[in-house]
Amino acid sequence: MSAAFTLQAPVRLQQEIKKSRFLALAAPVDDADGALAYVTQVSAADATHNCWAYRIGANYRFNDDGEPGGSAGRPILAAIEGQGLDRVVVVVTRWFGGIKLGIGGLVRAYGGCAAECLRTAAKRELVERVRLRVCCDYAAAATVHARLRDLEAVRHAETATLDGTELEIELPAQRAVELEALVRDLTRGRGSVSAPA
Repeated sequence: MSAAFTLQAPVRLQQEIKKSRFLALAAPVDDADGALAYVTQVSAADATHNCWAYRIGANYRFNDDGEPGGSAGRPILAAIEGQGLDRVVVVVTRWFGGIKLGIGGLVRAYGGCAAECLRTAAKRELVERVRLRVCCDYAAAATVHARLRDLEAVRHAETATLDGTELEIELPAQRAVELEALVRDLTRGRGSVSAPA
């Protein structure tokens, strides 16, 4: 798959399967700490099981929370991967309704609930962003400021220097070459674009 996607916002889905209530909660996350914090935040203390999985780049984890091994966490992870999602955590909470589902039934219930929750969620493409430092004279700074929106850039800091100004910005990685050409042309080669110190 050429592009990776994540969720635009947290999403939830509830289903009843053979008298057990399943609640799937999914959210976009930036790192493993954020994923684990989300699991802790949304896990229901009164539930029978709070099973979960996350994928962030090449890193992933899943947990069956007392269900038979491989019957809950792994199917949730498979739902995330099956929809080509990244930087996503899913928690599926189960309140036991009195009817045993068997391992196959649990796999279908956890995986299916997670997959349907993710299927209904609004998604956005993940765009790699880079942070750069732009050094230029004051005359060029005004034009650089004016072009930030066109470059999908966000200004994080600005410092006056003896020779001009120094900006720290963040923009999509594929726009970095365009920024370098802009600064080079505006400053006749005297300005620079580099990684922040």
